[in-house]
Amino acid sequence: MRDLSRLLQPRTIAIIGGGAWCAAVVDQCRKMGFSGEVWRVHPKGGDGVFAAIEDLPSPPDASFIGINRHATLEAISVLASLGAGGAVCFASGFSEAAAEDESGADLQAALLQAAGDMPILGPNCYGFINALDGALLWPDQHGCTRVERGVAILTQSSNIAINLTMQTRGLPIAYTVTCGNMAQTSQAAIAAALLDDPRVTAIGVHIEGFGDLAAWEVLAQKARDKGVPIVALKVGRSDQAQAATVSHTASLAGGDAGAQAVLDRLGIARLSSLPAFLETLKLLHVTGGLSSNRIASISCSGGEASLAADTAYGRNVVFPPLNDRQRGDLAAALGPMVALANPLDYHTYIWRDLPAMTRAWSAMVDPDLALTMIILDIPRGDICDPTDWDIALEAAITARAQTGGQVAIVTTLPELLPEAVSKQLMQAGVVPLHGLDEAILAVEAAARSHPPTTAALLPPGPNRLGEVLREAAAKARLMSYGVVVPKSASGTDPVVLAKAVGFPLALKGEGIAHKTEAGAVVLGLMDVESVSNAAQNMPCDSFLAEEMIDGAVVELLIGVTRDPAHGFVLTLAAGGVLTELMQDSVNLLVPSDRDMVNQALNGLVVSKLIHGYRGKPGADLDGILDAVMAVQAYVMDNAARIEEVEINPLICTATRAVAADALMKEAPNGGNTDE
Repeated sequence: MRDLSRLLQPRTIAIIGGGAWCAAVVDQCRKMGFSGEVWRVHPKGGDGVFAAIEDLPSPPDASFIGINRHATLEAISVLASLGAGGAVCFASGFSEAAAEDESGADLQAALLQAAGDMPILGPNCYGFINALDGALLWPDQHGCTRVERGVAILTQSSNIAINLTMQTRGLPIAYTVTCGNMAQTSQAAIAAALLDDPRVTAIGVHIEGFGDLAAWEVLAQKARDKGVPIVALKVGRSDQAQAATVSHTASLAGGDAGAQAVLDRLGIARLSSLPAFLETLKLLHVTGGLSSNRIASISCSGGEASLAADTAYGRNVVFPPLNDRQRGDLAAALGPMVALANPLDYHTYIWRDLPAMTRAWSAMVDPDLALTMIILDIPRGDICDPTDWDIALEAAITARAQTGGQVAIVTTLPELLPEAVSKQLMQAGVVPLHGLDEAILAVEAAARSHPPTTAALLPPGPNRLGEVLREAAAKARLMSYGVVVPKSASGTDPVVLAKAVGFPLALKGEGIAHKTEAGAVVLGLMDVESVSNAAQNMPCDSFLAEEMIDGAVVELLIGVTRDPAHGFVLTLAAGGVLTELMQDSVNLLVPSDRDMVNQALNGLVVSKLIHGYRGKPGADLDGILDAVMAVQAYVMDNAARIEEVEINPLICTATRAVAADALMKEAPNGGNTDE
């Protein structure tokens, strides 16, 4: 892995090129108080400007290359030969422009060759801001100020990066890094490098695509080891996983499911908006992560208490009932006129009474809670007098100091918490959270505690041309790995098949992906005549006869789809006729261990049936888990040719789990590549 420390924490900076963009980099370095050397390079030279890179006093730690894409290649080559620490490639017109200019991809390949082992950011990116050391390669305005510690934000979008630095929420931003095309240095590699800076308290990554999944796995484990939380804002609704739609699995695991499964696998919480992203980073900066999702809310309005409860509804956030200690201390602080609950409306009896407010809010804090939220909206200072709220702020700060618990001031509207107040609270260790919706989302994200899974992901491999196997062949392959299948026979004479299997039986037409829709499956046939009649109405010449499976407790779907962007997605869902009706599914990545699969099954609505519902017997859970693990084992051993595998339904009885239908799409001869 390339060493990015010189680039991101430079002592000497070279700015190569002229014009407004390069002049802006010089100006921004001056404004941030960068204490190192800043050198200009331009062919015209003069007035302290070097005419060539080779004329610099020493190889620069970091270089901003603000010249055209063709000249950028030469500059990168010279810097690499001199042993420079790294460079930001500002120019565009590389792989991102390949659709308009076919030479773009070739130029990017040449750029990588020129850089060699020297780290580069971009091309087509603004660069980075290091607000800890005042060091930056940044050709535009930004909102960062010098900080002693703070969060790091990484994004491919330079414009989004600028906007995030302009936040007025009191969030200390230590690093802002834009990644552009990520021709050489990925977001995962940059984030891993920033983990080595002990001043970074949390990392937020705005992700458009993962790229090298193995690098993300390394990052997640390193973050876990360092105790630095990572959160993500993942965008992009890809249809890659739905490219092959011969099964239900493709639709259930399509779109964004693979990306979510990757983040779950890595133990990285996901946000869906920039405000929630920033508020989560702020919460993580102060707390380092919450110990649980159990919180309390205290406000002077019943409306706010109800709003807090409703905002948390449907989220993985819990307001536990007050315990005896809380009730006693709150009653002593608030008197008999206040109904005690969580969320709590403390009314306004104690307003402006600093000791009483401190006692009440301290009483709400409890070791069993991860966070106590004090809802407090501060009036606009331009048309109102907000000084009356100073006592409330002081009470919150004092309660935090006295109890040692995690305390947050939360506003119902983001704009009702001035930046100066946010900074005051942050210095005292109280979390200022702008907006109740954002606060609840931040709590949910900060309370996620799954460690990253250590087993390496199964890579998707190259694209391949898949063919749908006959059901009998698919079942035979799965059976060889331990999947239980019904007694069956296949061939062209349905009557002979029926006599071989026995009654009752199911008759299916072979070579048809969606048998039910094609009228190619009939269940519960009891005699030879009904079998013959059923076969005459099927659009096929070959048949599969199978024993009927009685005593079903629940029907499930087990499927694996090759997702080119995220690996192999394992889907568990309600099966049979309920698959499309309920859309009750969970997605994991291959490989997932038995415990992970068991937990995922418990996330299904039909899990109640698996475990026995309203006194009825449950299903054979071990048999279900055995089937899932067998499917995974088959996929892992045959990954080079697998496109899809699906069992639907897996008929789960009290004593076994039987694959009543199976589908496979595989490339013959070990996987033909479809470029």
